[in-house]
Amino acid sequence: MRISEVLSGVSGGLIGSEETVRLGVTGLSRAGKTVFITSLVANLLDRGRMGQVLGVANGAVQAAYLQPQPDDTTPRFEYETHLAALKADAPFWPQSTRTVSQLRVTLKVQPTGMLGGFAGPRLVHLDIVDYPGEWLLDLGLLEKSYAQWASEVLSAIGGRDCATEFLTLRVDPLAVFDESIAQELAGRFTSYLQAARNEGYSDCTPGRFILPGEMEGSPALTFAPLEEPKGHKRGSLWREMERRYEAYKKKVVQPFFRDHFAKIDRQVVLIDALGAIHKGPQAVDDMRGAMADVLDAFKLGKVGFLASLFGIHRVERILFAATKADHLHHRQHPRLTGIVTAMLRGAKDRADFSGAVTAAMSIASLRATVEETLEHSGKSLDCVRGSLLEGGKQAAFYPGELPDDPGKLLGQAQGGADEWLGDDYKIMSFAPSKLDLKVGQGPPHIRLDKAAEFLIGDYLR
Repeated sequence: MRISEVLSGVSGGLIGSEETVRLGVTGLSRAGKTVFITSLVANLLDRGRMGQVLGVANGAVQAAYLQPQPDDTTPRFEYETHLAALKADAPFWPQSTRTVSQLRVTLKVQPTGMLGGFAGPRLVHLDIVDYPGEWLLDLGLLEKSYAQWASEVLSAIGGRDCATEFLTLRVDPLAVFDESIAQELAGRFTSYLQAARNEGYSDCTPGRFILPGEMEGSPALTFAPLEEPKGHKRGSLWREMERRYEAYKKKVVQPFFRDHFAKIDRQVVLIDALGAIHKGPQAVDDMRGAMADVLDAFKLGKVGFLASLFGIHRVERILFAATKADHLHHRQHPRLTGIVTAMLRGAKDRADFSGAVTAAMSIASLRATVEETLEHSGKSLDCVRGSLLEGGKQAAFYPGELPDDPGKLLGQAQGGADEWLGDDYKIMSFAPSKLDLKVGQGPPHIRLDKAAEFLIGDYLR
């Protein structure tokens, strides 16, 4: 027995065993990964608002504390800095992380049940791995050739105004390769990807074009989709774009797959579904496609030689969480969850997840509003009130009614509608509310405890 095990038993018996669960956290289109992780950790350390976690409700979870992360070469998630931003006198949303980071929370769990009293407490190490959503979508590139990827991208962006500058640059794919042309193509395509993400689109791959880090300007990040020519002449622009695309897969995507993704046990994918609804039908259909690509990335049996090469184990649970539920009255939360569930349906029906359990949920990692019912033109409106991000003024907001039938949204989205028919869905940006926490309480949230129960609850009993 290690010394750490002996010392950890001071508060109630020697530690019986240790377990580790790696939770991957990613998000699509600025869905709030940093706030999710910060609030989750704060609420695991101070569990007064975590009643939906069975191990907390029945007293099995006796203590929780931060420990040094196990991966010495991965940056630490800046939990203390982000929490300080939310707890400031004038709270503000923390800066999002732009690369992989990690944090370890260790929970001391006393088993319950008939034999619980005879067993010592266990240590459950929760290793939270934070990474950009674009990198998750990149995993789908592993099974696509350059020709297939380029065809799909060009088909998807043909009607997008933000792609006009890229699409108007005409080049001959069979022309002799010229570095200046490659850089111009890659530069315009990168500008498109950044604009597309800002407009709420989710299919923004390759992800490192948006978050290049130390690889900015490298050949592996200097390519773009081209229309496939008849024949692939050696030394042509097409052949070099194809080579660089394959280098991107080998030098960027595969190392991430090997070093981080392939080790994940549980996964949460955060999505700003309300933001997509506000953007319009194309953004919703794009998000639906991105969610299907995410689920495809978890079809581990399809990666063939990668699975055997990297010793992949099965991802057991995947949660798609629609964030910013506090922007709606609670009466509409089931409708939001229904829309996300419907988005998942097609992909779930097509895919074999090798036993993985998937779920959809509406949450708010940090509740920034309160609910309020107001009278307007003789009608009662279920509103939310909070401090506006711009200017800080308090305002009550009625976003409109989401449909009971998700097909009303998804049908228009898949049908190629340019704008919504019927109700006008609106969205407002709120600043975080000033926190006044009692001893033992983490930040206020909506269903963060229910999300935690789905993701890791079986480890805490």
